Amino acid sequence: MGPVEFLVLAFPCDGIGATVLEPLERLRRDGGVRVLDVRKLRRGRSGAVIAEPGEAGLITEDDVTEAQELLDEDESALLLLVEHVWAAELTAAFEAARGRVAASVRVVPEAD
Repeated sequence: MGPVEFLVLAFPCDGIGATVLEPLERLRRDGGVRVLDVRKLRRGRSGAVIAEPGEAGLITEDDVTEAQELLDEDESALLLLVEHVWAAELTAAFEAARGRVAASVRVVPEAD
């Protein structure tokens, strides 16, 4: 199994277009990532949060609680648990050549 990443992708409650999700779908379709679980959250204008159940049950209620604290009023979020399949394949190739992954650090670029 490759590295697993938990993402909270926030957007206005009026929705997110399919074109925004296309890069994720393309990566999934091409085998670069495997979506392990998905949940949707919505914080209304009143501040109340509605959480849809996950598909696989891997994103826990603790994850939802943490994610909902990141949402502003009238904002939604897509919670994704993804496996980086490409990294597992690369790691396997290194190990087959008697190599190893000496470090793995995720660097998030600052927003403009």
